[in-house]
Amino acid sequence: MSSHSIGQILKQLRKERKLTLKSLAELTDVSISFLSQVERGKSSVTLESLKKIADALKVNPTVFFSDHSQTDDLNSIRQQFYYQDLSNGIPDASYIPILVTLQPGENEGNAFSHSGHEFLYVIEGTLTVVVDEKEEELGEQQSTMFDANKTHYWYNLTNKPVRFLVISSK
Repeated sequence: MSSHSIGQILKQLRKERKLTLKSLAELTDVSISFLSQVERGKSSVTLESLKKIADALKVNPTVFFSDHSQTDDLNSIRQQFYYQDLSNGIPDASYIPILVTLQPGENEGNAFSHSGHEFLYVIEGTLTVVVDEKEEELGEQQSTMFDANKTHYWYNLTNKPVRFLVISSK
C-alpha cells in the first residue's frame, strides 16, 4: 500500500472524529507537519507512528491496510513492511503484540522512542536493531528487550525477508 493510501485513510478517520491536525499531533506526540505530509502522501509512516496514530484514533492499526486494496497494492505493501496486529481485538491491553515482516533492504524511517518497554523476537531472517545508537544483529530465535524511552529502530539489511514479533508495553 502506498503512503498516499495510508494518508487518505488517516485523513478520513481524523475528519470522522472531528480532530484537527493539531489535536491529533497532541494526542500522538507526532508533529503537525509530519501528519500533514503523511496525509498528502509526501512522507512514509513508521510502524511506531502508525501505532500511536491508531491508538489516538481508537482503531486497529490494520485499518490502514484495507482488504479492498490488497490485489492492487499487495506488492507495494511487500516493498515496505507487513504489520499484523496479534492483540485479538482486546482494547486497553497493557502490551501490544505485533508480527512484522520487513522485506530485503528495508532500512527507511527514523529512530523513535516511546514510553514503556519493547521486546523483539526474530522468527525468520536477520534483524538489525539499533538502540541508543548501539547496533545489534539478531538471528532466528534470538531476542532482545529494552527501555523504549531510548531512541531505537530496526532494519532488514539482508537480501531475504525478516519476520519478527514486537511486543510493546503501553
